[in-house]
Amino acid sequence: MTVYNVAIIGLGIMGRRMLAAMIAHDRFHVGGVWDPDPAQFAAATAAGLPVTAAGNAGDLIAAATTDLVYIACPPAHHADYAQAAMTAGKAVLCEKPLGVDLAESQALVAAATATGSVNAVNFSQASSPALTTIQERIAAGTTGPLIGADILVHFSRWPRDWQADADWLRFRAEGGFTREVLSHYVFLMERLFGPARLAHAAARYPGDPALCETHMQARFDCAGLPVTFTGTVGGAGPDRVEATVRGEKQSLRIEDWVNLLESDGGPWRPSLPEITDPRAEGVRRQLDNLAALIEGRPSHLPSFADALSVQTHIEAMLAS
Repeated sequence: MTVYNVAIIGLGIMGRRMLAAMIAHDRFHVGGVWDPDPAQFAAATAAGLPVTAAGNAGDLIAAATTDLVYIACPPAHHADYAQAAMTAGKAVLCEKPLGVDLAESQALVAAATATGSVNAVNFSQASSPALTTIQERIAAGTTGPLIGADILVHFSRWPRDWQADADWLRFRAEGGFTREVLSHYVFLMERLFGPARLAHAAARYPGDPALCETHMQARFDCAGLPVTFTGTVGGAGPDRVEATVRGEKQSLRIEDWVNLLESDGGPWRPSLPEITDPRAEGVRRQLDNLAALIEGRPSHLPSFADALSVQTHIEAMLAS
């Protein structure tokens, strides 16, 4: 069994989460980590995560021992590191979005094609038990004919408290909940229902033009199936993240990213009681799929091209 040596670029929240997951997985070994901020290494150490710090990103990526480069730094630097990794013949797993704009992301898709590099983007729903179960229920006819789908998110504040270190998330240039959160559900929409067409979108921004959106409404058409998105920031109350797929016989809802509920017309009830920690199981399956992708086996992971499709829709929503 091959164990793949990983270079991690960026040790913020997502970098530390993936570092912990890869340490626990038997197919990956983290050979080195690079981040320009010493505080991020201190945070990893405080969390009990063993870290081997690299002298610089370029040497870590190009090292002969590196098989896979995981890019978890802010989006402004994704393109440079992804290009360097593909040029060096490494497999690449990148956080979304690929680049800071569509032109940059298009260039990365072209580079992936030209180099033949193994490439994937870490949309967390891709390997989740919830998404897999919804796909199976639709294919089996359990849901009956589909009526539509609704995605709803609300955050009392943005960025969320646990994202305090990622200050860029509050700015319009790279941040906002549409890019950060709704992008996962645009991916889910196209994975479940196929290519989508944006029929309507309306974004609302605060008075400061540098800050990101506070409200978003959008409607997509997927071969006649309507899919609506509603997002808001502000006001007292708990955060809310849910996606509901409505069928004539059964509807399914993903709450809080990972918890799958079902309804045959009555109250919502848990649909995956046998999985005690669906979040951890989803990450484990994501890494299983990453190993399969590297080895040329079937994989659920979205490609750079899939991520470009998502980003195209997201930027169209924000431009409305």
